[in-house]
Amino acid sequence: GSSRLEEACDIYARAANMFKMAKNWSAAGNAFCQAAQLHLQLQSKHAAATSFVDAGNAFKKADPQEAINCLIRAIEIYTDMGRFTIAAKHHISIAEIYETELVDVEKAVAHYEQAADYYKGEESNSLANKCLLKVATYAAQLEQYQKALEIYEQVGTSAMDSPLLKYSAKEHFFKAALCHFCIDMLNAKV
Repeated sequence: GSSRLEEACDIYARAANMFKMAKNWSAAGNAFCQAAQLHLQLQSKHAAATSFVDAGNAFKKADPQEAINCLIRAIEIYTDMGRFTIAAKHHISIAEIYETELVDVEKAVAHYEQAADYYKGEESNSLANKCLLKVATYAAQLEQYQKALEIYEQVGTSAMDSPLLKYSAKEHFFKAALCHFCIDMLNAKV
């Protein structure tokens, strides 16, 4: 029955916390995943997503790829529920794992772009721009100068509209100019 499943969820969560105290991160992640699966059976989406995030945070310390898998499961649930701001936050977490642990810049960029899209959809433009600037930095490092300069110009233009951000617009336009220089002589002259 459902009361037995709820009890099992609580026990898995307690076990996971015990494993965390013992610094057994993989076991903690697995226990949180089991709790998440039971929450899904109980049709408790929010609790399931929270458990997947907890699992991802535990796995970060032991198995980065498994952490990503758990966070993606959480993102799927959050987007299904229309919680795009939280989904974007977890896309950033995945991007950071790709940056630091797995050193896969292209996958990190893809997740920053997805986070920026979700933030834009929720009218969180400053958070979207923060993600886009990460994308531009990596695009420039990968010698994708056209992509980088378009982002710098876009962020610079939106910064000019804000009294608080207009002073940072100069920096964004300067970086865009550097990207123009890197493309070719004609671009630099224009």
